[in-house]
Parts: sequence; structure tokens; C-alpha cells
Amino acid sequence: MIQQNLHDGWTVRAVPGTEPVPAEIVDRSLPAGVPGCVHTDLLAAGLIDDPYLDDNEVRLGWIGRTDWTYTTTVDWRPGDDDRVDLVCAGLDTVATVTVNDVEVGRAENQHRSYRFDVGSVLRPGENTVAVRLDSAYRYAEGHRDRLGDLPNAYPEPFNFIRKTACNFGWDWGPTVVTAGIWQPIGLHRWSTARLATVRPLVTVTGAGAGDGDGDAGVEGARGAGADVGRVELHVAVERAADVPLTVRATIADVTAEVTVPAGQDTAVVAVTVPDVRRWWPRGYGEPHRYPLTVTLHDPAGTVLDEWSRRVGFRTVTLDTTPDAHGTPFTLVVNDLPIFVRGVNWIPADAFADRVTPDRLAHRFDQAIGANINLLRVWGGGRYESEDFYDLADSLGLLVQQDFLFACAAYPEEEPFATEVAAEAAEQVTRLSTHPSLVLWTGNNENIWGWHDWGWQEQLAGRTWGLGYYLDLLPRIVGELDPTRPYWPGSPWSGREDLHPNDPAHGTMHIWDVWNTDDYTRYREYVPRFLAEFGYQAPPAYATLRRALTDQPLAPDSPGMAHHQKAADGDRKLQRGLDAHLPAPTDFDRWHYLTQLNQARAIQLGVEHFRSHRGVCMGTIVWQLNDCWPVTSWSAIDGDGRRKPLWYALRRAYADRLLTVQPRDGAPAVVAVNDTGQPWRGAATVTRVTLDGEIRAKTTTEVDVPAYSVVTVPLPAELTRPDRATAELLVAEAGEGVDRALWFFAEDRDVTWPTADFDSTVERVHGGVRVRVTARTVLRDLTLYPDRLHPDAEVDEALVTLLPGETATFTVHAPVPLDGAALTIRPTFNTVN
Repeated sequence: MIQQNLHDGWTVRAVPGTEPVPAEIVDRSLPAGVPGCVHTDLLAAGLIDDPYLDDNEVRLGWIGRTDWTYTTTVDWRPGDDDRVDLVCAGLDTVATVTVNDVEVGRAENQHRSYRFDVGSVLRPGENTVAVRLDSAYRYAEGHRDRLGDLPNAYPEPFNFIRKTACNFGWDWGPTVVTAGIWQPIGLHRWSTARLATVRPLVTVTGAGAGDGDGDAGVEGARGAGADVGRVELHVAVERAADVPLTVRATIADVTAEVTVPAGQDTAVVAVTVPDVRRWWPRGYGEPHRYPLTVTLHDPAGTVLDEWSRRVGFRTVTLDTTPDAHGTPFTLVVNDLPIFVRGVNWIPADAFADRVTPDRLAHRFDQAIGANINLLRVWGGGRYESEDFYDLADSLGLLVQQDFLFACAAYPEEEPFATEVAAEAAEQVTRLSTHPSLVLWTGNNENIWGWHDWGWQEQLAGRTWGLGYYLDLLPRIVGELDPTRPYWPGSPWSGREDLHPNDPAHGTMHIWDVWNTDDYTRYREYVPRFLAEFGYQAPPAYATLRRALTDQPLAPDSPGMAHHQKAADGDRKLQRGLDAHLPAPTDFDRWHYLTQLNQARAIQLGVEHFRSHRGVCMGTIVWQLNDCWPVTSWSAIDGDGRRKPLWYALRRAYADRLLTVQPRDGAPAVVAVNDTGQPWRGAATVTRVTLDGEIRAKTTTEVDVPAYSVVTVPLPAELTRPDRATAELLVAEAGEGVDRALWFFAEDRDVTWPTADFDSTVERVHGGVRVRVTARTVLRDLTLYPDRLHPDAEVDEALVTLLPGETATFTVHAPVPLDGAALTIRPTFNTVN
């Protein structure tokens, strides 16, 4: 068996006559990257402007309406192989594949792989391989015209093609309809038989939650050797000879094998592994994994094919047993209920070939740094890569993977029904090895759309995808991967007779806050599980300055306006500012205050929902990342820079959270313990003036069991300020727990003293240390070192200091920074 990658020597050219293209591109073959896409090829050749900058995107729409042909040559020397296949791991999207001008196969689904027998058309010496990619627009619009238009959140036909939906633009993404050989491609020479698919079902029995180690604090709660792992491998072979075969599986020094008789092409081999260590989510234990190898042998014992992965032993279920509050949605891993501290994940770049393992690793490090334990791979993007899932496995990050349907009605007629079934079967099989994957979800917001977005009248009885979500997809998951739960939609309440976005049942999304209401309305909801909610802010200043040539920058300057994709987005940002903060006096203040408002909105929401732990068992913030420089709901912008929201998430998602919440018309202290150890200690709550004068104070003992929440009412002398606009509560619970603040008035109504402080700047290895001592209150002090160097970043943000208090900030930068500039506007910002 020989596998030969075909990643070099490719060219790409526009097919003549399919769409007007610039004169410098007509009849021109360009070097092509494989894996890659036309946009990055044209960009590398210097023939288009970067679509991510200014409004260049709008002038490049012709790319997605043009047919393209990728061509390479391969030197072929025949051997004694029974078969030679051209293996295409991913074609984007409507492809005709030829070898020596002979058509060998077609494709029309970006989310599938393809294998074409080319042995009969290869010839000794040089051979030509070509992949013609027809316009995704023409294909999708053709099916739309044939079947009739279907409801869609955006004026693009993404629901009529099995392709990354957000390529067609989103309320945070550019319209860059790609074409290309986006995954590896190569020749595969083999004889007798090969492993077509290997599908391991990994289970474990034993002590369950008692197996936790590490941070969970329950190590030793079981006896050694109590857990027994089992891997049941479902193997399919493709044959070129009808002879008996042997499948052998090895894991943790245990081997099992089975014979596949002549005439059969499937087998099941089971391996039982004693004394396994479980895979645990981060914060609950170590993510133990074991190498698993499967080999295929001919009658003489020769190895014909080999497959290897790393697997983890763990159980995962959903607890949806009705209770007094409705229908819960609780993720249970190794018999331990998990409070999900999640974020939604969109494609890391609109151009998939630019998402490197290093880039993914950096983004995962940022997620872990914000105390996140779950990534939801959203349904308008892609089934994520092996690199993505291997990172999640190794780090103990949980993953929820949507099937790829989002914000639209999808036809169930052919060819889509067949394509969806094949796509789902392939992806469920591919991802079944990964212990980090804990939940399949049928779609994003489509069932909700059918209920609330006026779809029913427009559909007039036509199919719209419900058959996928309630029949096809759960059947495929149930048949191919019964070790994982499936949930029909996000949101979904668990039954067809319930509204899909009912907060008392299942999962819900909250978008009225961003669209129409103030963010304090989050406190009116106590959902069982919140799968989407978010608030916007612009990206980092250095990101804006790289992407936009606007002079000067303004909230409504042309580039800023183009990089705000949300409907009425700037008006909604302004509504949020008006409700809470002083009016910005210039762009720099607007930038700081909108980022601050985003951070406050999400922190308020997360802390509120966590304070109701037990009823609510998870939040998934929209969104962690961006795919390009844009004003959006992200915590990390398109250039990978952390917005203030990231720092707010780190606090709100801390293992131990102290927060002040309204209870029965007055503030109360809530302690949330998301660790396996009891949290016992003293909590001090002080009512203090902005000048630092203490008006009232109390100390109480906090005793919070593992994975629990405790509410501590406060005496009246703490909850009733003498002057609401000049006082706040400060709650503290000792080292290692962030203090909680409660202001009795909105910032816009407070007569803030002009910020006054002392500062020192000290050079340290890799940057500088800034020490700030407040003379007056400093509200939400944040440094923006990226204004001095685009690669500079700071370790802390959104720090409120009372007079006499000190904070230290460490700024990391690749070059020396101007220390004085770090302590003046616009690099240094507070509300006051």
C-alpha cells in the first residue's frame, strides 16, 4: 500500500466564458496552493486586494460566480497493485474530476470525501489530473429555482448547497464564496483489501465519578482497577480479492482479532482493557488517552492496511428527566453533572487553508485561559478538523458539534437527502474516536425559525429540514455512535408540542437582549441551559488600524460601517451605551466604552445564570472567535487579540465565583463552587463610598459544598445606601477569588471624580510592569498596549480601584515600549 500526496505543481485558471473576470486573469494559469482555495491563490499572486481590508470584499463577488479548473501532472510508474484510487479528502464544492481528460468522478458536497478508481486511465509517464469547480452560486441558485425559494436569514442561497454556509456572508462574516481543493488529495495504491472505515465505540464501566483526579479533588474515591474499558471496533473493508482477512486491534497492550471470511466486508472486534484511567474534562481530572491501532492482514499474515488513533474512556449522557422546574438539560460525564462554561466556535478563518495547527493551539490556549470548558462548533461553519479535535482531546476541552444547518429552511428533496445522509454518516464515523466530542446537535435555530420567523406561510407545506433533525440524523447517530447523545436543535425544548425556545425546557437562545432590550434583562431568565447569547463590540484598535484606511476612524466611517455586518448594529451599540455609560467624547472613548459595555453585559449574564446553578446547568457565549476583522460578539477578534470581554469571561467563568445578585429586591452575595472540594471561609461585604469611606460592613462564613451554590442574604444596613450615586458594595472571600462589586447606580448617573493616580513603569523580561495606585476611584481601568505595538498584550483588564488601592499590570511586547504612554489616554482608560 502506497499513498502519494498530490500537493505540488498545481495551477488554477478561470474557465473561459463563465463570468466576467478581470483582464489580467483571463486565460492565465496561476500557481495554486493545495490544500487551498481560489481567493488565497489570487491573493498570493497579487491579483486581488485582500478581501479582509476596507470594503475590498464587495469588488470580489465575481470569484464565487466563476468556474475554475485546478490542474497538475503526476509521473506514474505502474506496479503490481490491484487498485489505484484518487482520494480527495475535500473538494469545494461542485467538482468534476478528470485524469488524462477522462472523467473519473463528480462531487457536490464540501463536507464529504471522495475516492475514485483511476487505475484504468493512468498511463506510464506523465499524467494530467484536473478538478473543475463550477460556481457554487450557479449550482445553488439552480436548485433554488427548481425547488422554489425557502426562508433564509440572509439573501444568499447557502441552504441549496452542501457547503460552508458562512462563506455566503453572515452578520459577523464576509461574503467570500470559495472554490478549491480544500483538503488533501493524493493517489492510493493498494492490493487485496483495505480498511474502508474503522468506527470505534468506546465505553467504560466502573466507579464513575469516583475516578476523577486532578482538579476535581476526588482522587482515591474508588479502588484501583475498578474501571474496565471496552472498545468495540466496527470495521468495513473494501476488497480487490475475495480471500479471508484478519482484523487485529491493539490498545494498552491488549490485542484482539477477528477473521473476515471471504465474501464478507464487515467485522466487529472487541477489546476489553482492565484498569483504565478515564478521560476527564478540564477542571475535573486528567484527559487520559490510549493509542489504538487496527491492522488488516491477508491470509499470509502480511499487513495490508493500518489505522491508528488515540481514544479516551469516558461516559457521557444527557439528563433530561422532568423536574419541578421543567425539563433539565444537564451534561453528565463519567456520572458527574457538568456545569458547562462554554463559548460558540465559528471557523477560525473564512479561508480554511490558513487555519494552521499553531493558530488553533493559540486559540485553544486563549479559551482555556478564560476558564472555558466547552466549545460549541456552530452549524453554519464546518465539521472541525482532526487537529481541532486532537487538541480538544489532549486538553480536556468538551466539544458540541452541530450538524451543518443554520438559520434557514433546508430542502429534503434529492440530491440533498442523499448528500446529507452520506455526509452525516462519514462525519459521525470520523469523529467517533474523539472523547472530547460529547454532543451532536441537529441544527442551529431552524426549528425556532419555523415557529417564530414567519416561515410556515412561506413554506406552504414544503419540506424544510425537520425530517433531518427528528428522523435522519438521530437515526444515523443512534446506529453509528450510540455512545453519544444527540439533540435535534439549538434551541430545542425536547418535545414537538413545546415551543423550541422555552426557557423552562431544554436549551434556549437569548437574542432579545442584543436586538431590543437592555442587558439587565438577562436577569429575567433562568433557562435550563443557555446555548447562545451575546453582545457586540469592535475589535482591538490595532486590528482596526491594520484592516481599515479610514482617516479618521469614526463609528460611522466607511470602513467601520462595512465591518459592521449586524442589522442596525451601531444603533444597538449606542442603545447599550445610553443605558449605562457616560456619552463618549471621541472615537477612542467610544471604542473603550463599547468594549466595556460588551464585557459588562456578558459578565452580568454569566454570573446571573451561574448563580442559579442546579436549575441552569450551562451557558455558551456567542462567540469566542472571529474569522476576519469585524465588529462582532467575539471575545477574541479576527487578528487573535483579546477584547476586554475575554478578561470578563475569565472572571465570570472562574472555578470559584463570588458575585452579588439581586434577590427579593435587594442585593445578596452568591458563592458558586465549581470544584470537587468544599469551599469554606470568611466572606466580607462592605458598603463604601467612592471616596473609600466605609459606611457598613459584615463578615460571614461561606460553606459551599463541591459543585454547588450558596446564597447569603445581606443585612439592611448594607443594601440601603445613603446616596446611591456615590456608594457601592465590595464583597471579598480571600486570596484566589476575585472580589465582587455592586454599584447602586448606573455609571452615566454618577458624578465621577476625575481619575487621579500614581504610577510606575518598570522594565521586565519581555515587557514592562505598570503599577497603578489610585488617589481617586478608578472605574474599570484598562490598558490598551496594542496602540503602542500591535503584538503587545496585557495580563489584566477591567480593574476597579478605590482610593489607596494598587493594581499591577504586566505588558508583554516584542520590543521596548514607551512606558510613559502606557499611563495616559488613549492607552490608559477608565470610565472616569
